[in-house]
Amino acid sequence: MAGLLIAVVTAPVGVSGAVFLLPVHLSVFGVASPAITPTNLLFNVVAGPGALWRYRRDGALRGSLARRLVAGTLPGVVLGAAIRVYALPGPGVFRLLIAALLLPLGLWLCLRTLVPARGRTTAPAEPSPGALTTLAVAVGVVGGIYGIGGGSLLGPILAARGLPLTRVAPAALAATFATSIVGAATYAVLSQVSTGDIAPDWWLGLACGVGGLVGGYLGARLQPRLPETALRLLLGTLAAALGALYALQALA
Repeated sequence: MAGLLIAVVTAPVGVSGAVFLLPVHLSVFGVASPAITPTNLLFNVVAGPGALWRYRRDGALRGSLARRLVAGTLPGVVLGAAIRVYALPGPGVFRLLIAALLLPLGLWLCLRTLVPARGRTTAPAEPSPGALTTLAVAVGVVGGIYGIGGGSLLGPILAARGLPLTRVAPAALAATFATSIVGAATYAVLSQVSTGDIAPDWWLGLACGVGGLVGGYLGARLQPRLPETALRLLLGTLAAALGALYALQALA
């Protein structure tokens, strides 16, 4: 149910839902760290095809944007997985990382959603292919550390740059799906050569993923009928609130 409900809300804007499922794993289900990261990646692998299949049926996956995002995030997620295992194992540091990612990202998304309503008439230019690849690599590293595959960060960033969600959402979800497969495999290999809870919680990841599979399909199908501004504000507010909560918990 958690995976389904989150994916219904997030799939229309190109977010797999793992970014919001992670606090549920951490606080509700008590998944150990760093096993929480590959568990989230497993969720993306199982849940991703639902929304992608729907977007493909609608012809929304055509174009080069998805290919560029995948090509950049794939090497980054491998590096991020290694950093997560060997450099950021502690739960206190992990909570601070959650806060550092979610709080500014949520505030930025809300700001970029509200500013055009105050009179902005020209949208920012689309990033060049080189800048897009560089951004994808950097986001892939962060996604590998955080367990969100990378696309969940690329979606809000590109949407804030002015790209329409009809292009951003399918491409970001495609990057998330591809990098999650590579990231989950990387963690599986690292679990064989490292100590601690590195392997994913298979049953939990699969259960949430099945819910996300259904929810992602429904969210992608609902995208044309949902108000874009309201969805962006909802995601930005939720991300900022979760970031602030974990910042308080880490400082306490």
